[in-house]
Amino acid sequence: MASTISLNARVTGSLCDFVAKNISDSGQYDNVSEYIRDLIRQDQKRAEQRKFEQVKAELQLAFAAPEEDYTPLSADDIFKRNDHLRQSK
Repeated sequence: MASTISLNARVTGSLCDFVAKNISDSGQYDNVSEYIRDLIRQDQKRAEQRKFEQVKAELQLAFAAPEEDYTPLSADDIFKRNDHLRQSK
C-alpha cells in the first residue's frame, strides 16, 4: 500500500460553494487537503462503527440463545481453538 496518495477531485456549482465556505477565513478548515483528510477520517470512523454494530448484533443473538444451546468451554479450549484458527489462515 502506498504511504502517500495524491487525489484530484473536480467540484462545481453548489458543491464548490459549499467547500469554499468550509475553507474560507470563517470556515472550519485552512485548506482543501485538511478538509478532505477530515472527511476521510469521518468515513473511516463510520466504517468502524458499522463493524462494531455488526459484532454487537451477533453477540446479542448469541446471548439470546437458549441455555441448552451453549457448549461449555474452558479458557484452554478457547485458546486451542483460536490457535487452530490462526494457523489455518
